[in-house]
Amino acid sequence: MTLVPFPGPQSAGPVPPPDDDDLAEQPSAGAMSFLEHLDELRKRIVRSCLAIAVGVLAGFAFINRIVDFILAPTRRALPPGVKMIYTQPGEAFSLYVTIALIMGIVIAAPYIMLQVWLFIAPGLYVNEKKFAIPFVLFTTIGFLLGAAFNHYISFPFMMAFFASFNSTELAFMPKLDDVFGLYYKMLLGMGIVFQMPTVVFFLAKMKILTARFLVTNLKYAVLIIFVAAAVITPSGDMMTQTIFAAPMVGLYLLSILIAWIVGPKRVKAEQND
Repeated sequence: MTLVPFPGPQSAGPVPPPDDDDLAEQPSAGAMSFLEHLDELRKRIVRSCLAIAVGVLAGFAFINRIVDFILAPTRRALPPGVKMIYTQPGEAFSLYVTIALIMGIVIAAPYIMLQVWLFIAPGLYVNEKKFAIPFVLFTTIGFLLGAAFNHYISFPFMMAFFASFNSTELAFMPKLDDVFGLYYKMLLGMGIVFQMPTVVFFLAKMKILTARFLVTNLKYAVLIIFVAAAVITPSGDMMTQTIFAAPMVGLYLLSILIAWIVGPKRVKAEQND
């Protein structure tokens, strides 16, 4: 008895090469096991902590200059002859340690972001990788702009407002801990607010948000912005709320322009296709 081999699918012809879209939707590396992920995460965390430790040492080397820089807006707002005070024995030392730790994180931030990128990059698709570095860059720039706006505009105005109540009956002598607490909370808030253009840019790139939508809801956005400013401001006067709300409104208008610039290019590209 003769065995006849089963014919293969010869009529199918050569296999066509994969499209660029198919390649873009493929992961850039093979799958890792759960233990390998844990080991990779541990390695990235250890390296980030070492970078922060080096940054803390560098922060301690210039700690007096950094503290003077942070407290400069408050000192300018104080009445003549008045100094800030601290009432707990370890309050000033704790402030120095906290500022050094924050500076260590800031100094090590680029290296930390690199470690985050190296951890998540193997699991990203090719078309997702191109957004990672611009996103990190733009968010960093936005946070720095927000921090600068807080240090040079919003926080000095706030402290000048509080110091305006100083009189013969009331002495304005702010506590060190309270001043720094207000400073870093406002800095964090402004840093988050200044992320608005970056978020809108990438949402527009992904076709989730359009300039038409932002313009249509402008009046609601302004209302929400002023309500948010009223909630986050430590004082209830209209001028202070405006100081918080003005950059939000300006950034919203800038976001409309960004969405309009990004949107038409995508539409033209789709029409040409």
